Amino acid sequence: MKIAFNKANINKLACDAKQRRAFWRDTDCRGLVIEVRATGGKTYYLSYRDERGKQRLYKLANAADVTPAQARQLCERKRTQLAMGTDIAQERTAQRNCPRLRTFFYEQYLPYAKSYKRSWATDVSYYKTHIDDCIGNLHMDGVTKHDVIAVMNKANSRLSASSSYRLFVLLRYLFNLAIRWNVGNIKHNPTKHHALPRINNHRERYLSKDETLRLLDAINQSRNPMLKYIIPMLLLTGARKREVLDACWADFDTERRFWRIPHTKAGIERFVPLSDAVIALLGTISRQPNCPYVFANPNTQQPYVAIYYSWHTARQQANLHDVRIHDLRHSFASFLVNAGCSLYEVQKLLGHSSAKMTQRYSHLSQPSLLRAVSLAQDYVPTSQA
Repeated sequence: MKIAFNKANINKLACDAKQRRAFWRDTDCRGLVIEVRATGGKTYYLSYRDERGKQRLYKLANAADVTPAQARQLCERKRTQLAMGTDIAQERTAQRNCPRLRTFFYEQYLPYAKSYKRSWATDVSYYKTHIDDCIGNLHMDGVTKHDVIAVMNKANSRLSASSSYRLFVLLRYLFNLAIRWNVGNIKHNPTKHHALPRINNHRERYLSKDETLRLLDAINQSRNPMLKYIIPMLLLTGARKREVLDACWADFDTERRFWRIPHTKAGIERFVPLSDAVIALLGTISRQPNCPYVFANPNTQQPYVAIYYSWHTARQQANLHDVRIHDLRHSFASFLVNAGCSLYEVQKLLGHSSAKMTQRYSHLSQPSLLRAVSLAQDYVPTSQA
């Protein structure tokens, strides 16, 4: 049945008592129909055929909420989407299935992060502390830039600039993953236009030769029997602290002179060449029976969880209060650059994934660059005053 949809005609429509519902089509707008139920309720629908030719109804609005003219606008809008190839039924299903941020974090993101990210527990801490209470209960497609601003404003009052930046990166990454994985048909990342200044918290501290000797003398007096091996190993290889503490005898090949590090910060194994000094150092370490670890705690036969106390005591005795363990890695790089090694060689030895990370050491090669540039003066005569 067809009628002209206007307020008077719509108000007159009624369903026969013997029927549960009845439909009328609009004479002016193609595809616009109204369902009238025996209970008296009325709903506008778009009637269309899908790509397989099946007749479908797409709910537009309750007739009590919109006028016939507004219903026509809604119908035309959805017909345009169909003409442009949008599956409006699938789009609505995706919206209904869009998870809450809390559900996405624990059921989709976290299992993925655990598969490759060693610091996934830190992400859980950031989420629980700063995100969940604010927007964890919201559906992801309902999170707005104002919600993001609210989260960050609250966090900024409690966190350092670098920690706030890390929180923001996590929040941005959650939505980027949801978009990449087509979760709930999310199209927009609410963090997109909320930019935080990138924090440059790189602190460069290098040991001089004299400072190195003082430090080595202090660690030789340490009550920790393994510190005298751990610290030189860090200085001689540029490895990260955890890489050294977890090192196993099986990973060292002294004949072919390399150390295989199976678990790195980048998540991939790498190979560190062994110098004569490193091989000699390994030769002085007493190997404990049935203990696979090179620098194991003698009391537990397991890797040290931390060595901060013994390290702190040694640096205090050496009057190197500002030196961190990670600065030993920087010092290794400075030794190489000042000896004339290229940044490419330094990059490979440190295991950096990109040359950009190694560029921080470029200024250390200034003396060698000055020596190189001075060679040009032999070919370019200059006038003397």
